[in-house]
Amino acid sequence: MRVHVVSDVHGRADALARAGDGADALICLGDLILFVDYDDHAQGIFADLFGAEKAREFIALRTAKRFDEARAMSARLWSTLDGDPREHIERNVRAQYAALFGAMPTPAYLTYGNVDLPRLWADYLRPGHQVLDGEVAEIGGLRFGFVGGGLKTPYRTPHELTDEEYAAKVEAVGEVDVLCCHIPPALPELLYDVVARRFERGSEATLEAIRRTQPRYALFGHVHNPLHRRARVGRTECVNVGHFRGKGVPYVLEW
Repeated sequence: MRVHVVSDVHGRADALARAGDGADALICLGDLILFVDYDDHAQGIFADLFGAEKAREFIALRTAKRFDEARAMSARLWSTLDGDPREHIERNVRAQYAALFGAMPTPAYLTYGNVDLPRLWADYLRPGHQVLDGEVAEIGGLRFGFVGGGLKTPYRTPHELTDEEYAAKVEAVGEVDVLCCHIPPALPELLYDVVARRFERGSEATLEAIRRTQPRYALFGHVHNPLHRRARVGRTECVNVGHFRGKGVPYVLEW
């Protein structure tokens, strides 16, 4: 059995269309849309609406953790557009989802990232796409558990959950062979992004579940340029499957 795993697609519909080549199934761990691109300031919804220079300024403020200034700048820019800012965002998100789900191979098992808008997914799913969140699927005789979304942060991305909400989904999954999450377990070496030069939030509930149930693998994304891509917790191999927007190549799992 061969499964390809991707995370942090962020608009790469071109590479996503090829991500299932040679695999029995695709797993996608979320973050499909691209709102701002920290590597190319001309890409993403923010740049499409306000230009690359404004995107650069916005990213610089967020990188410096000047969140109040970033929000004030964003509010000023949104006020220059006609209508409700949420309508502009949703229109652009829908355009990205149409392209991404149109390119998504089948069969595919998906869960949400922290920058996704789950309420829109049902409008674009095709036969052979299965969304799981706090749920389990059997793939090739193994039990795969899925936990989507992220935890609350100062970045206020669209799909952030409280620690209690997130822990409840981890608990609902229970014992599995492969645990698939968008965010990593709370191991510092897996949370530090060497390019952004900051720690992302990881899940203590996921780490506790790994220690207690010892799945074969714990797969995740979220940290685009991690200090370490892999770590062992008992018998569990914890693996960051990679920043798919940057790499364009899936992680391969075979058994």
